Order: sequence, then C-alpha cells, then structure tokens
Amino acid sequence: MDNSKFDTGMKTRRAVLGDAHVDKAEASKTDFDTPFQTLITEGAWGTVWSSDAISLRERSMITLALLAATKNFDEIPMHIRATAQTGATKQDVIEAFQHVAIYAGVPAANHAIKLAKQTYAEMEANPE
Repeated sequence: MDNSKFDTGMKTRRAVLGDAHVDKAEASKTDFDTPFQTLITEGAWGTVWSSDAISLRERSMITLALLAATKNFDEIPMHIRATAQTGATKQDVIEAFQHVAIYAGVPAANHAIKLAKQTYAEMEANPE
C-alpha cells in the first residue's frame, strides 16, 4: 500500500464527504472489502480528487454528471451531500444534469434530478 496516496486520499475523502460518512464506511469495512476501500481511497481520493488541476467544485459537477450519465444513481445522494463541502451550488448541479439530458438522455437526468431534490430536502430538514 502506498501510504502517502492512502493518507492523502483519506484526508481528501474526509474533506469532501465528511468525517461521519468516512467513519461509518471505515467501521463497516471487512476483510472482504478492505482491498476495494484501499483502491478507492488511493485512486479516487488520493489521485483524482486530490489533484489541484481543477477545483473541488468542478470535480463535484463532473462526478455528478458522470454518475447520472452512466446511471450509477446509488452514488448521487452521497455526492449531492458532498456539495456542501465542495462548493458546487444547486445551480451548478442542475447545469451538470442539463448536460446529461442533452448528451446522455433525459430519463437519466430526470432521475438524477429527482434524487438531488430528495437529498437537498433531507439536507435542509437535517442540517449537520
């Protein structure tokens, strides 16, 4: 394991997703999924999300658009919640999803928007 990538990834992961989310994921980690958790911590969080080439706001918008376009809807609420840390606004998110509608399909964008609305409502009802 590349401890520097892992440590950088964990720092970025916590900054973007919040300590509560990461602590919950870490607490539920088992021998079975530890290699996967290490992979995403080093690769996604320690490399891609830790790059300073673009802002966390931009990265958040790209991630949400890609998740919607590829119909990976289960991850959208987590990344909507992360916008509170990344600086991506509701306007940024709807712009990203409009791109999805044009380039990847209206049904995918429509479902992503539904999930975003539900998640924003939850966030407003239960501010952390």
